[in-house]
Parts: sequence; C-alpha cells; structure tokens
Amino acid sequence: MWQKIRVLYQDREYFSQLTHVAAPIALQNLLMSSLNMVSVILLGQLGEASVAAVGLAGQVFFLLNLVLFGIMSGSAMFTAQLWGRNDVTNIRRVLGLAIKLGELAALVFWALTMFAPEAVLRFYSTDPLVIAPGTRYLQIFGWSYLPFALTFAYSAVTRSTGNVRLPLVVSIAALILNTALAWALIFGELGLPKMGTDGAALAGLIARLFECGFLLTMIYRKPENPAAAPLSDLLSFDAAFAWRVLRPVLPVIANETLWSLGITTYNSIYAHVGTNAIAAMNIVSTIDQLAFVGFLGIGNATAILVGNVIGQGDKDKAFLYAGRSLGLQIAGALIMGALVALFGNLFFQLYRVSPAVIENAHQVLLIMAASMWIRATNMVIVVGILRSGGDTRFSLVLDGLVIWLVGVPLTAFGAFGLHLPIALVYLLAQAEELTKLIAGMWRYFSRRWMNDLTQTIEA
Repeated sequence: MWQKIRVLYQDREYFSQLTHVAAPIALQNLLMSSLNMVSVILLGQLGEASVAAVGLAGQVFFLLNLVLFGIMSGSAMFTAQLWGRNDVTNIRRVLGLAIKLGELAALVFWALTMFAPEAVLRFYSTDPLVIAPGTRYLQIFGWSYLPFALTFAYSAVTRSTGNVRLPLVVSIAALILNTALAWALIFGELGLPKMGTDGAALAGLIARLFECGFLLTMIYRKPENPAAAPLSDLLSFDAAFAWRVLRPVLPVIANETLWSLGITTYNSIYAHVGTNAIAAMNIVSTIDQLAFVGFLGIGNATAILVGNVIGQGDKDKAFLYAGRSLGLQIAGALIMGALVALFGNLFFQLYRVSPAVIENAHQVLLIMAASMWIRATNMVIVVGILRSGGDTRFSLVLDGLVIWLVGVPLTAFGAFGLHLPIALVYLLAQAEELTKLIAGMWRYFSRRWMNDLTQTIEA
C-alpha cells in the first residue's frame, strides 16, 4: 500500500506545477485573511459590540464575494481550458462577459448598503449597539464593491493563465495600506481623526480602490498579457457566445449564491443565539480563515491544472491530478486541524472581550478543528475538481442545495427548537459537510465530471 502511495506522488511535473500555482494563491489568501484578522483584532480593543457589528456588516461583502466567486470561477473554467490551447481571443471575450456580470452583481449589493443598511443588519441582529455602527460601516465600505468586482475579474483571468504572482504582489501592497490606515483611523493616530468602526470601513475602501488601480496598471503595462484586453476585445462577444459560456456558468453562480445565502443564514442563526455567540463565531472565523489558506491554494491550483489538462484532451491525466490533490488536501487538513486544536487558543489573548465570549470561542474552535479535513476535502472536490471539468449542475446540487436541505434546517432546529448553546448549534451545521463529502467522493470516482468546455466555445 505504501509503495503505491509513494508511486502516486513521484510525479515531479505535477508537484512543480501545483507548487508554482498553489503557493502564491495560498499566500494571497493568507494576506486577505490577515487583513480581516487585523481589523477584527483592532476593533476587538473596543469590545464585543464592535466585533459583532463589523462581523455582521461584513456578511454583505461575504455574500458579494461568493457571488463574484461563482461568476469568476465559472469563467475561469473556460479560461483555464482555453489557455491550454493558447486561445487568447476567446479568453478576452470571457473576461469581458465576466466583468459585465460582476459589476451588475456589485451594483445590486451597493444599492442594498446605500438604501437599506439597517434592514440588512436586522436580518442578523436586533441589538441597537450592533446595528448603529454596522449601518455606518456598510454605507462607507459599500462604495468599494464596484472596484472590487473589477479586481476579482482581472485577478481570476491572470491566475488561470499562469500569472499567479501579480495578484499576490497587489494583495501585499493593499494589505500594508489597509493595516496602516485601519490602525490610524480606528484609534486616531498619525494626526488622523479617531473614527472607530467608521475608520475601519474607510481604510478598507481606500485599500480596495488602490488595489484595483494598481492591478490594472500592472496588467496593461504589458499588452501581450492575456488579460490586457482593449475595450473592443472585451465587448467583441455576441449573444450566442454569451449563452454558450453562461450555460455551464449559471449553475456556478446559482451554486455560490445559494451557498452564500446559506452561510449568512447560519450567521443570522448564530447571532440570534446572542451577541456573545456571534462575537465568538467571528473570532473563530478569523482563525479558521488563516488555517484554511493552504487548502484554498491547493483547491484553486487544482482547478487550473486539471482544467489545463482537460483542455489538452488528456482526461486520464486530469483524473490522476485530481486524485493527488484530494490526497494532499486530506493529509494536510488532518495535520492543520490538530495544530489548531492544540494552539488556536493562543489567538484569544489578542481580544478584549468577556470570558463568556472566550469560552464559547474555545468550544467552537475544537469542533472547527475536528471537521477541518471534511471541509477542506469538499472544497477541492467542488472548486478544484467538479468545476474544472465543467460538472456545474452536480456541483450546484452538492454545494448549493445540500446546505438548505440538511445544514440550515438542523441548525435552526438546534438554536430555536432545542435552544442549544452555540457550540452544539455549530456542530449540527457540520452535517451538511459530511453529506457533501460522501456524495462528492462518489462523483469523483465516477469520472462523469470531466467535460471539454473548449468544444462548447467552438460550437
């Protein structure tokens, strides 16, 4: 058995490509998670109400982020396979379509933050100490949604065509700027006004604007860059082309929309357990994001590698690459889960919150650590394997519907029917992940997920 495992992982080409793509993506995710964690830690000095307010206001951005992820990862299914054939013309057409869809989604979310911020926040909490600062945060940070959608589109195409370093460099610069501004504006340092949660929102807005401008400047400095598309190329697709792309992409968008609504419903349920409960969940969430960055890197790198190979017509190699990534993901997540369980409590010392919040966070952390390998495996199945092969309808059922058929009902029953503490409510939510794991592994071994999307473009 061990000999077979050693042979399976002796492919230097696979590991070289995976490392080249996964490491920068993982580091970029680490930076973005660190950005969020820095804001939460800084606001944590103001108390749990501030942590809860920004955490709940951040749910709107979380929803937008996942809707955009659906649009851009769906588009990246095509660009990764098209790059395997060096088809720059169609890559730019797909980019143009992705930008249009992304900006439309961002406009909808911007309107919610401008015209109905309190209504949005009351879905999660009725605590006036949370709603007041959360409303102001939304009305400031909401202006960042439109440039963020543009950044997301160009970053996705840049990564799927092999340039994973540029988005990383841009993220580093944005993180440094956001951290410095957040510190100065929250506490009134460097001669700037003391703005509290409003300062965190303004710092985030400025950082997002800078991030977008920097990325576009670097891309368009080199006209040969596949993403450096003139406006005429971005608008060169017709309705027939758009429909051929959208047919497999729409299930991805629906998938991410349904899943993100499910996740935000989880957070609404947690918030109704109590302000202490949602504050604890926000603290643990930052630790989870940091621990998960490597698995996000492997998942997204798998999507690019497997997509490239399918585009080249080698489905056996695609199946092998996907299996190797599954094995790496499971082993890595088991190790990381153990480390989080042992040392995660050290992060709690960074927050000035009540002992009740810390106790809740400790209990949730242990459950999160134990379930990490299941969630990491599901991530590489859905994002790295099924989508790279264009199997978006099954992915929609697996990721977008199971959360509503299993996870949300159980969690709501635990919170409102049984009145369980937050840790047990969170435990019930993991039934969704277990269901997805069983169905997802079956789909992988069936090989029915591999589809050549370049033939769809050429039809």
